[in-house]
Amino acid sequence: MAIPPSLITLLLGMALVLAGLWLGQNVSLLPLDASLNAPVYDELFKVLFSIGSVLFVGILGLLLFSLVRFRRRAGDISDGAAIEGNLPLEIVWTAIPAIVVLFIGIYSYDIYDRMGGMTPLNDHSAMVHTASPQTKSPMAQPASVSSSSASKPQVWGGIGPVAGENALIIELTALQFAFIFHYPDSNITTGVLHIPADQPVELRMKANDVIHAFWVPQFRLKQDVIPGQETILTFTATRQGTYPVICAELCGPYHGGMHTSVVVHGREDYDNWIQTNTPASPPPAAVAQLGPHPIG
Repeated sequence: MAIPPSLITLLLGMALVLAGLWLGQNVSLLPLDASLNAPVYDELFKVLFSIGSVLFVGILGLLLFSLVRFRRRAGDISDGAAIEGNLPLEIVWTAIPAIVVLFIGIYSYDIYDRMGGMTPLNDHSAMVHTASPQTKSPMAQPASVSSSSASKPQVWGGIGPVAGENALIIELTALQFAFIFHYPDSNITTGVLHIPADQPVELRMKANDVIHAFWVPQFRLKQDVIPGQETILTFTATRQGTYPVICAELCGPYHGGMHTSVVVHGREDYDNWIQTNTPASPPPAAVAQLGPHPIG
């Protein structure tokens, strides 16, 4: 007894979906994950990779099958069969992509929102931080913000969870064609970002000339650095190592050379780096000599 074509199509479709799900969960094309944001982003990538695998294998398989099954035979000079439209098939191949695209859109929005990316850049009511007075952002909360808004801390223009009181505040300045990092607490200025693992970091970013972008692939984070408007990026590194920092916004003729590194230390190594690189304070006698002198 011949197997109905509809049953064969159903079985092949199920096998194709299962194969795509297996590829999405077991084949990784992403770099090492080194921040708390990375697993959240990777969830979305696995879903997109699974859907892409199903489409690629399914379309390629159908194309190869059609090339073999419906090829022109030797001596056949007749026209192809006149096939009319198939309404159920047209509905299916329209409905399935529509549902997939809608699902991807909703899921992508949810992932981006969980990473903090939907905070409006111009919504000043979102400029609420849980930091202590010594570590508050210079973009302080306006007096008009209600207590209900203050109960939901957000990061203005930030991606990632609110850093909180134990955040390491670092000021980033982007210019053609370099990143400069300044540590306010220790007065260190460097061209390489050094941070401790497992501690929230808050980058307060500004650009001196054109739009740049701070991107660390291993952190799965990218944020624009905009002239005249401070942007904030918060993240927590989870894996020690040295990772590339890349400008992901075309910023001029030497854009390709605008890159540096972020070094993620263990706590002890980071404290040693801070101690070694903190500028020495002038002796009290020298400070006294710099004080005001009487005129006369």
